[in-house]
Amino acid sequence: MLRHLFTLMWNRKRANGLLILEVFMAFVVLFAVGSTGVYLWRNYQAPLGFAYENVWQINLNSGSQPRAEQVATLQRVLAKLRTTPGVEVVSRTEDTTPFSYNGNSGNITTGTGDTQRRTEEADFYSGGPELREVMGVRLVAGRWFDRRDETPTRRPPVVITEATQAELFPDGQSALGKVIHYGFHENQERVVVGISGPYRAGGELSEPRSALFGYISPQDTTTALNTLLVRVQPGTGAALAKRLSDDIRLTSGGRWSSDITTLREQRLSKLKVLLTLPAVLGVVCVFLLVNVALGLFGVLWLNINQRRAELGVRRAMGATGAAISGQVLGEILTLTTFGLVLGLLVAAQFPLLGVFNIKAGVYLTAMLLATLGLYALAAGCAFYPSRLAAGIQPAVALREE
Repeated sequence: MLRHLFTLMWNRKRANGLLILEVFMAFVVLFAVGSTGVYLWRNYQAPLGFAYENVWQINLNSGSQPRAEQVATLQRVLAKLRTTPGVEVVSRTEDTTPFSYNGNSGNITTGTGDTQRRTEEADFYSGGPELREVMGVRLVAGRWFDRRDETPTRRPPVVITEATQAELFPDGQSALGKVIHYGFHENQERVVVGISGPYRAGGELSEPRSALFGYISPQDTTTALNTLLVRVQPGTGAALAKRLSDDIRLTSGGRWSSDITTLREQRLSKLKVLLTLPAVLGVVCVFLLVNVALGLFGVLWLNINQRRAELGVRRAMGATGAAISGQVLGEILTLTTFGLVLGLLVAAQFPLLGVFNIKAGVYLTAMLLATLGLYALAAGCAFYPSRLAAGIQPAVALREE
């Protein structure tokens, strides 16, 4: 029976060519949408690693104030903010803050020669001793930065995530106390003082990967001075934001200005941007599927009307209504299979070639979802026409001929 269906569809491939092409295009679009959806969903399921609620970002503008004076002014601003009612803790940081569009990344290495290990692309962050408390970073082992790390003779400290430790030391060895190199200063040795949980400043839809925290001491004059993260008490709002802005301006003698945003607002803004492309793909996918469904339904309807005599003869020879219905359903599923085979040949190249450095499991899941989705669509389109074919009475069909 299956061989007969394939032979029947193959002999009519020219008549069904356009429909096969539509199925192929629908599979490609479904595969693209499915890959994007599976990728984003897997990322969304992974832990974020920090608490963004009640955290504000303050961007400072020092104007034309000389660099030497900026450091002293920043210390006064920090001292003022920490004593402001409603503020729980303040930390210096760089502009690679959560949900921003700024990033700093590269490879992290440890060891030398044949024993050297290197991570894949990792994210680099920097913060003061208070950053852990501000962002609620979970510490797994070791410690966070503190005043003992300000000794000039010590190697600069870093805190790495569990994922980074697993990449650098796959044998299960602890990274605490180990020397690593990263970023633009790979010739400078850094020592690991702590291991943290995951930290994905890119947001819920960003891909989980290795990360590292560098230390910004209170006296650091080399790091940018224009970004602060502030944890405020729950329920505070515009009134506190205005007070902080006024305090910054007055403490700096009117020379500094500030821009205050909440991480919650930044998160929503970034989600809107990141979900725009999937939404557009989804609309295109729905439009194409509707066209494929109409095409399948129309072809079946036309075939049944043209083949009433054939179906009537089959019924007269003893074929049951279920057999007739099964034949119609089998024909449309076979037709769908021709288009799917072409689509699967194209889609299989993505996991084989590692396109976009996305895990093969994402592509394989998308291929499965697209295949099942198109088979379900074809079966749904064939349901009503197959019931009509099964209801054809032999005497009526043959008399019409």
